[in-house]
Amino acid sequence: MEKLFFILFSAAFINNFVLSRFLGICPFVGVSNKQESSMGMGLAVTFVMVVASIVTWFMQIYILKPLNAEYLQTIFFILVIAALVQFLEAVINKTSPLLKSMLGIYLPLITTNCAVLGVTVLNITEKYTLLESTINSLGGGLGFLLALILMAGLRERLEESKVPKHFQGVPIAFITGGIMSLAFIAFGAF
Repeated sequence: MEKLFFILFSAAFINNFVLSRFLGICPFVGVSNKQESSMGMGLAVTFVMVVASIVTWFMQIYILKPLNAEYLQTIFFILVIAALVQFLEAVINKTSPLLKSMLGIYLPLITTNCAVLGVTVLNITEKYTLLESTINSLGGGLGFLLALILMAGLRERLEESKVPKHFQGVPIAFITGGIMSLAFIAFGAF
């Protein structure tokens, strides 16, 4: 049980995919303008990470490994992620058209979000069990959600601040993200 808590905590804080591993930067900068869109994107990525990790773990253990076809891992994992994102997009389109419009192009881009692919490959590389893979991907998704929400809160505050003209928009977002990254890297020092 202690190991599972360590995996969850480590994935969310110490090895945060956005702020420590620098994966998933595109939606981190693109969707983090408002709290609502950040929450929606973070939950969508968390869902895709968890389900993709479960499906790809079974695929690796029961299909690719017995056939000695581990070299096809990336292709198969991307296909699984793409199918999950298509399913998620259809569900969000039916249940919350407002969230769909807020996420815009970033929702289908979850397919190419390197954080999602990264967690699935990392689970196999670390030789995690199914439960450990699920916990790691849940922690990774929650860490992604946390990074997006924190960034959105900071960006909303920055909109009301006097930011020099040349730093407005994306430049201040990257500076803010860099400072957040330094704070999260400090978790690994303990």
